[in-house]
Amino acid sequence: MRLALLALTGAVALAGCDSGTVPSPVERQQGEVEKAPIAANAVELRSEGLAAGSEAFFFAAGQQEVETALAKSLGPVLRTGANNECGAGPVTFTDFAGGLTVHFQEGRMVGWNWHLAQDGDTPPTGTVKLAGDVQVGSARNVAEAAPGYAAVEGSTLGEEFALGERIGGFITADKVEMLYAGTQCFFR
Repeated sequence: MRLALLALTGAVALAGCDSGTVPSPVERQQGEVEKAPIAANAVELRSEGLAAGSEAFFFAAGQQEVETALAKSLGPVLRTGANNECGAGPVTFTDFAGGLTVHFQEGRMVGWNWHLAQDGDTPPTGTVKLAGDVQVGSARNVAEAAPGYAAVEGSTLGEEFALGERIGGFITADKVEMLYAGTQCFFR
């Protein structure tokens, strides 16, 4: 009995230290079990991170591991850079074919955005997709019909929307132009 009480007290103390931003190991295992495996040359963007082939990464995963897995699925890194003026603190970013940009702080993945390919990008060797029906290039009505859709009123960045609490996006000319999750360097 005393051992059980001690274990419960320890668990409550640890739960009180949780920042709420990184899933616990138990939550990670549950999330991985619930998500179906994806093809080796595919990247699935998720509200809490992403999956590249057979590997899933939550925000806070190591930069080298994430970049290696993405390169296996999408081809080599196209560009890297840094933004020291980001409101969230200095952010480095890595661009991959397929319009995927992944953001890192202090060597840890903190966000992603998926946009139309830029001039000079090489074609991806794999595919990028968001879990669900809404994708970059989807028609406005597909986004508006998605679970959790809400227009972001008064956005200074254009026609912005949210898909639940953790994914956002922009619509231009009645099509989804960008989707994002996690830390971004948008100047509002």
